[in-house]
Amino acid sequence: MASAEDQAAAAALLGGDPAAFDALLSTLMSASNADRAAAEAAFHRLRGSHPEPLALRLASSLSAPATPAELRAMAAVLLRKLLSPTPSSDSSAAAPVPLWPLLSPAGQAALKSHLLSALQSDPPKPIAKKVCDAISELAALLLPENTWAELLPFLFQAASTPEAPNLQESALLIFARLADYIAESLLDHLMTIHNLLASALAHQTSPDVRIAALSAAVNLVQCLPTNADRDKMQDLLPAMMRALTDCLNSAQEASAQEALELLVELAGAEPRFLRRQIADVAGAMLQIAEATQLEDGTRHLAVEFVITLAEARERAPGMMRRLPQFVGRLFQVLMQMLLDVEEDAAWHTAETEDEDAGEGNNYGVAQECLDRLAIAIGGNAIVPIASELLPQYLSAPEWQKHHAALITLAQIAEGCAKVMLKNLEQVVSMILNGFQHPHPRVRWAAINAIGQLSTDLGPDLQVQYHQKVLPALANAMDDFQNPRVQAHAASAILNFSENCTPEILTPYLDGIVGKLLVLLQNGKQMVQEGALTALASVADSSQDHFNKYYDAVMPYLKAILMNATDKSNRMLRAKSMECISLVGMAVGKEKFRDDAKQVMEVLMALQGTPMETDDPITSYMLQAWARLCKCLGQDFLPYMSVVMPPLLQSAQLKPDVTITSAESDDEIESDDDSIETITLGDKRIGIRTSVLEEKATACNMLCCYADELKEGFFPWIDQVAPTLVPLLKFYFHEEVRRAAVAAMPELLRSAKLAVEKGQAQGRDESYVKQLSDYIIPALVEALHKEPETEMCSSMLDSLNECMQLSGRLLDENQVRAISDEIKNVIIASATRKRDRVERTKAEDFDADEGELLKEENEQEEEVFDQVGECLGTLIKTFKASFLPFFDELSVYITPMLGKDKTAFLTLLYGCLSA
Repeated sequence: MASAEDQAAAAALLGGDPAAFDALLSTLMSASNADRAAAEAAFHRLRGSHPEPLALRLASSLSAPATPAELRAMAAVLLRKLLSPTPSSDSSAAAPVPLWPLLSPAGQAALKSHLLSALQSDPPKPIAKKVCDAISELAALLLPENTWAELLPFLFQAASTPEAPNLQESALLIFARLADYIAESLLDHLMTIHNLLASALAHQTSPDVRIAALSAAVNLVQCLPTNADRDKMQDLLPAMMRALTDCLNSAQEASAQEALELLVELAGAEPRFLRRQIADVAGAMLQIAEATQLEDGTRHLAVEFVITLAEARERAPGMMRRLPQFVGRLFQVLMQMLLDVEEDAAWHTAETEDEDAGEGNNYGVAQECLDRLAIAIGGNAIVPIASELLPQYLSAPEWQKHHAALITLAQIAEGCAKVMLKNLEQVVSMILNGFQHPHPRVRWAAINAIGQLSTDLGPDLQVQYHQKVLPALANAMDDFQNPRVQAHAASAILNFSENCTPEILTPYLDGIVGKLLVLLQNGKQMVQEGALTALASVADSSQDHFNKYYDAVMPYLKAILMNATDKSNRMLRAKSMECISLVGMAVGKEKFRDDAKQVMEVLMALQGTPMETDDPITSYMLQAWARLCKCLGQDFLPYMSVVMPPLLQSAQLKPDVTITSAESDDEIESDDDSIETITLGDKRIGIRTSVLEEKATACNMLCCYADELKEGFFPWIDQVAPTLVPLLKFYFHEEVRRAAVAAMPELLRSAKLAVEKGQAQGRDESYVKQLSDYIIPALVEALHKEPETEMCSSMLDSLNECMQLSGRLLDENQVRAISDEIKNVIIASATRKRDRVERTKAEDFDADEGELLKEENEQEEEVFDQVGECLGTLIKTFKASFLPFFDELSVYITPMLGKDKTAFLTLLYGCLSA
């Protein structure tokens, strides 16, 4: 119960004189942290003790002419937050209670009336939009329950009032935000809404009304339940496009960009809606993309629209490949955008490879979009276009065009790999000619292309052209006038060697290792870092062939590890750890043993040193320890007490997540690039990716230790299992889930071996049973919720291994749960296959799309193979007692077998006699 003092304060704030409440609103925006905190505390007390008077005072403030505009806007924001509070990212925190259920019926009616009156009072636009936010939040709560009867008639009337454009715009904005909640209820009024939107899209004087109508149309099309319903809105598309072109023709590019963002959303969600008029729509977008007089942001959004259509494979497979003339125009636009790079001395004198001096806004967009376009459209469509344009660029006098051509080759390699392999000689020749260009940025781009193609076209590139590529990279490492070229050549050695056999690499090792040792002594840190990374990769690829160079290389590596102690050298030191551990793994324990002890002493000393959160040494050290463990095997056990505490700490990191409403003006801000923002439904989520990457690395390392040390890992199982098992459902980061999945059988194996060998600290088989009872049900539950097909295969594989290790420790209820989940997996797989068959019936389905579907079906076959492995294990383990379960499953299995049912069934029943 509120104290008398609190009651008096509430009475003063919520009484007849609004001045005290306005002062509270003003203080809530204060720059003084102390004042703002006091005001927030007072506001929260009011919310707890007087929710209804507080809500009504906020609502009455919205249309109070005497209240300053900024306070009215603040009142609207607070009211929206009270009506639909954003959940905390802290899962342990209690969910905030919405205000609405706390109000009396009279209070609820008054609040609804205040909100609609506030819109009718023609407030300034910033306030009107915030009032729309509040109405939308409340309507989303009430409309599904049919408890705001006045709202839809009000919106229909307001949206049909062109003489009051501000009110019309507000009504349309609310329609747009509520489409998801009211689409079903609007089906009976679809033609009325169609006509209303057609009229608003053609508003004579207000671009804001036209954009609001476009927003409503886009959202409604996405929310209508059937294609037939969407077809009724089809003839709005020309008017929707005119809303965009009218903005451009009247030089209102900010409004045009809003329109483009909406149309991009439509292209991603309902590409088939655009299909009948795709030539006109795509042509208009390409005209915008080609218009160099427009702002970069406008052109980028037009490009994004066409790329989004190309990527809409599941909803409109092959549609853009039917328009090769448009793909060609887009490709040309993107190559021209790559020319947005200028000579800049800062590029040449840069201290890091990340320096992008001279690159304009268009350059980075073009790079990303070429990559996405090639992956979406495929090599059969892209390579012929590239084959026409690239020679033109490579024969031009401007260095920028040579640079653009080489960057293009690198960007399209992943999506066009199969087709480029057929023309590999021509491709390699183009790139190697770039190594001879007088401009260092062109040489850098040629090296970059070789590095990318080494990944995307390997190992064919390595097998067929090592005798040309490796000498060219070695020569580039001699370019002491251009350290960036040297550093990039070293990085390309890494890419090339990763897909290289020791037999190919060995003849070149003398020259490569010699040059890399020279670069290690270079004054430029980025050159040293590149050399370290290349040495690590060369050692890893050449394995025991690297023994010959060990004595020459290791002293340099240890010197860097021990002496690169300044903050500016953190990455250099981190990469020396990586290189030392990979060299140690390559040459083996006997050769590395003495140096390993010195290295581990340095790492132990570092381990006890406080580090900043962004220090790369943390992640590199976690990985270096794990490689040292792989190299030393059981000899590594004495170091586990040093390694494990910080490793567990990293694996237990909580995701740094910020959640706001997708419709709110509250932006998720970051002073760095480590926060990724995604929108899920009506929530905007910001995730700090650096935390997730450290967590993923740590989880992978835990799996590595369990795998390598076997029973020696037993003392850590009680800490590691509760850390990793919950991460089977860690949906923020796939690599974390993958590591947790892979670790499950390793933990069980470690426990089982320790018990069998008498190294389990007095524990017996009951401990293995206890661990199995913890792991297997968690795996089954995670499998049930797993959204990714490939991960389902991994989970089934892990489950199968766990079942083999547990054997008859599994009880009947667990076998029943596993059998039920296998049934669910089969049903889900069959559904996905049927969906793919439906996609083959699309108007634009073609051979390229067929190839992509074939790859997806191969993933599906892997799932089914793993199901077979699990069933085989269950039958081998439980023999005839599993037959009742198998008989239940056979109804689901048989349709999946195709023609060759006999072989599969014979295999499974054969397990009974094994």
